[in-house]
Amino acid sequence: MEEGLRERKKRETRQRIADMAMGLFMMRGFEQVTVAEVARAADVSVNTVFNYFGTKEDLFLDRREEVEELQSRVVRERRSGESAVAAFRRDFLEAIEQRDWRYGLNEGSDVFGRIVGESPSLMARFRELEHEQTQRLARTLAEESDADPDDLTPHLVAAQIMDATRLLSRHAIARKLAGESWAEIIPLLRSQAERAFDLLERGISDYCVRM
Repeated sequence: MEEGLRERKKRETRQRIADMAMGLFMMRGFEQVTVAEVARAADVSVNTVFNYFGTKEDLFLDRREEVEELQSRVVRERRSGESAVAAFRRDFLEAIEQRDWRYGLNEGSDVFGRIVGESPSLMARFRELEHEQTQRLARTLAEESDADPDDLTPHLVAAQIMDATRLLSRHAIARKLAGESWAEIIPLLRSQAERAFDLLERGISDYCVRM
């Protein structure tokens, strides 16, 4: 019971620090906020901040572990008879309808994107994150398809899926940053997503089908 309480308090402290940091970043931009200011806002010491987050960039990417696992989960949770690319089609279209954060289609994603675009260090960290997402997806595809260690197919498929979903998401966010509303963006995004997955399915529709 005592250990459970300590763990809960740690989670609450970590979340409070992350929430305060994101609020400051959204108001003033990433580069203009110091870790000391985040610590004061969260009523903790700077050392406490670094106990939970190794770098300032980690404060911005406090959900990194969850984000890195999202694509692998789509593959592991695909339905019977469903290929990897079909599972991603379904997941992406559901995210469009739900305006879900997992593909950056939620309210505030444009602000998030602008903050990243204004910070070289965050852009570098996001490139690392995207690389890790693609590698994790490739490993999951290899496991799910029982691929040979020298088989490049899981890596090729992962790269195609990740490039397609990122391109769609970035285009939607760019339009939002340009001043369009989600009501204007969503119909064309849905059409573009259907087209993108049509093209993918022509090449990899029979890969990693759940039996």
